[in-house]
Amino acid sequence: MNRAYWRWSVGAQLYRLPIAMGPLAFTSVATVVTGSYRLGGVMVAVLVGAEIAGAVPCGRLLDRIGVARGLVLLLLAAGTAMAALVVAARTGSHGLLVALVVVPGLVVGGLSGGFRTLLGSVVPDDQLPRAVAIDSMLFEGVLIAGPLLVAALSPAGALAPLAAMAAAYFAAALAVPRAVAPAPPRPAKLPVRNALPWLACLFALGHLLATVEVAPLPLVQRLGADPALAAVVIVVLSGASIAGSAVFAWRRPPAGRRQAAMALGGFVVGGSVLAADLGWAGLLTGAALIGAGTGPLLTVASVRLQRLLPEGRRAEGFSAAFVVQATGFGLGSLSVGVLPLSLAPTLGVVSSATACAMLALLNSS
Repeated sequence: MNRAYWRWSVGAQLYRLPIAMGPLAFTSVATVVTGSYRLGGVMVAVLVGAEIAGAVPCGRLLDRIGVARGLVLLLLAAGTAMAALVVAARTGSHGLLVALVVVPGLVVGGLSGGFRTLLGSVVPDDQLPRAVAIDSMLFEGVLIAGPLLVAALSPAGALAPLAAMAAAYFAAALAVPRAVAPAPPRPAKLPVRNALPWLACLFALGHLLATVEVAPLPLVQRLGADPALAAVVIVVLSGASIAGSAVFAWRRPPAGRRQAAMALGGFVVGGSVLAADLGWAGLLTGAALIGAGTGPLLTVASVRLQRLLPEGRRAEGFSAAFVVQATGFGLGSLSVGVLPLSLAPTLGVVSSATACAMLALLNSS
């Protein structure tokens, strides 16, 4: 990977760090301000809703004004809003805290699409699958590091993590690669029909992944185990995801239907094992199979979308892909909350099998 890629990667991981820190940081602030964690839950819900609502409009904005310049503006807006959140927390105004969360939420989906679009400008096309796979590994590391950083900063005060989140956004703005060609004129249409199978892959990924990430506690309680062992499930899931991305980056297979179908097949088996309640062996095997397919499937879908999306609308297209994956994750989370524990992963299996069937009907490989 070249120097431009690593600069891009620094910016990408920095903008993701506040996302990983957010749930625990908001809960900590809410507990200090109100004496209850419930406001933190509301803040997270508002943040996620704003992410979904703002992704495509922000992606369109980036395509129109230039991705690099637009990313800097969005990152500065997010950092400023987080800094204002630190001030608002001192006032104890519940409404102001919730309102200020909307701004970083609105831009996060656009940041995802913008950084992914920018990646195509900093690495050659033949290195794109490896670049995405490496990024997937680093992202898993950020997801693990975020809560740990909140815990490390909390002794300095509940507002310290919020200040760190603001600093991360500002630092990411400095890391955005500048030497990028201006955006070309916007074509008339997005290739929605050809993109549908790959969007279905992203939806299935988010849907099934949520049934593991959101439910580790009830999954181990179903086995009569100590709730503290829920962390083991997340470690296995994340470790398998990092390993799967590492193998993909090392072997550099073609980003085609076969690789996506293999990952989805692992999802179907892994989700079925989770639903079947086969003890610790089944739980850890299911989590490992789902994790191992996450990085490769994300890489293949991302690369295929890159090749389908017109250059002048890539930020919008990748932002829409972010919405699809986030919607899958949201529905998976909801299924954990309202359905029997064995049924939630079953629905994820159905999503994965449906995506696999759509790939089989895809004309081009």
